[in-house]
Amino acid sequence: MMRAGGLLKLAVLVSILFLVVFLAFELLESNMNLNLGKVLARYAPAETVPTRPPRHKCGLSKSCPEDHFAFKITSGAASVVGPKMCLQDNVLMSGVKNNVGRGINIALINGKTGELTKIDSFDMWSGDVNHLIKFLKEIEDGSIVMMATFDDPATKLNDEARNMIAELGSSSISILGFRDNWVFVGGKGIKTKSPFEQHIKNNAETNKYEGWPEVLEMEGCIPMKHE
Repeated sequence: MMRAGGLLKLAVLVSILFLVVFLAFELLESNMNLNLGKVLARYAPAETVPTRPPRHKCGLSKSCPEDHFAFKITSGAASVVGPKMCLQDNVLMSGVKNNVGRGINIALINGKTGELTKIDSFDMWSGDVNHLIKFLKEIEDGSIVMMATFDDPATKLNDEARNMIAELGSSSISILGFRDNWVFVGGKGIKTKSPFEQHIKNNAETNKYEGWPEVLEMEGCIPMKHE
């Protein structure tokens, strides 16, 4: 009996010893994993937070220099959607603002401050071209002139009006025809031809819409006028 009892006690002690050793190894392994995790985390690359691409004035593809005005101008679409003009993130003319019309749409801007000074539209299908000529004669020196067509810009357009627009820097006004699309940014007193102009002819073989060419969109940076 004494020998059996001694063996039982020995078995219990051995079992306890194995349990203690097992728990000790488990604890050591846990601490090593924790420390290793800290080390790896310290040298792991930082997570990048996705950021929205920067938004530029008028939705331009890039920002303009500080001494420039950002602009975007879109011609009309057939006889359905009117043109749109934006300067420095301000919509000057659009169908939504209900201040555009068939023909040639014009916005005048102070070349120094960027302030809108006047807008108007001139019906070149059934209107009087003399109204356009009078408007052009009254443009003040130093004004930025933005123009966009809608539907038909040319049927009533005469040589006098074309020449006056050419003096604002346009290269294409002399060939602007029936239902052509045209966008232009020039200025009163400009000494050279403007780099801001697009023109597409009304051509039955290439028109995007039935009877009208595709919409034109142009963006850029206009230098401020200095003294």
